[in-house]
Amino acid sequence: MSLLESSPPPALDRLLLPTALPPLPAALPPPTRPGPDGVQLWLVATAAHEQSATRYAPLVLDPSELARAAEFRRPADRATYLCAHVGLRRVLGNQLGTAPKAVSMARAPCPCCGEPHGRPVLPDGHLHFSLSHCEGLSLIAVAVGPVGVDVEPVPSEQTLVEAADVVHPAESAELAALAPALRPAAFARLWTRKEAYLKGLGIGLGADPSTEYVGAGETPAAASGWLLADIAVPHGHRGAVALRRGGVGAGPG
Repeated sequence: MSLLESSPPPALDRLLLPTALPPLPAALPPPTRPGPDGVQLWLVATAAHEQSATRYAPLVLDPSELARAAEFRRPADRATYLCAHVGLRRVLGNQLGTAPKAVSMARAPCPCCGEPHGRPVLPDGHLHFSLSHCEGLSLIAVAVGPVGVDVEPVPSEQTLVEAADVVHPAESAELAALAPALRPAAFARLWTRKEAYLKGLGIGLGADPSTEYVGAGETPAAASGWLLADIAVPHGHRGAVALRRGGVGAGPG
């Protein structure tokens, strides 16, 4: 079990190491509830989970998730989705002491419009979670307060040109100051920080990402009331997590 506590709180400014989720039918360790400024991080590699996730999906996922998986045209996308959602239900079921398929999930109201498409939540609100996946890789975060996680592949230089308008002006200047060969990895670093933070807020990309500054440098520039950290993920990717300080008792960031 990966339990990463923040004592003192600035400890989340370092690179965090997630725990590799073991494929089914392996059992997970006995659950340990994260502390107020702690987060549990799980890494799911599609290559390691694809066979077991495909076999166990009907026993773990609900009908809507199975229907969504069937909509993917590319087998690689379908496999990553199955691995990510089977993994999430296993982690949450282990924490809640229930069967993975029995875990009930909903959407919180959107902070922008009030409609039910905000961050995913559990009905009692005592445990928060976030899920992110890209082809071949997924990250799961669990905490007692609002949390967001993101993982992305390092983009091409052409993607950087196309994404110039979605970063903060200060971040754009930081990227421009780097050697061209270093910019893709730095962009992926800042983008995962930004998306993790926006997911933690429950806004996601419904907000203008260029208005939030998280920094492209080695150390994240977290918003007031939030902890922000980079996550150690396989080569060619970047990952980040955002956690609201003080867990459920904290006010909005």
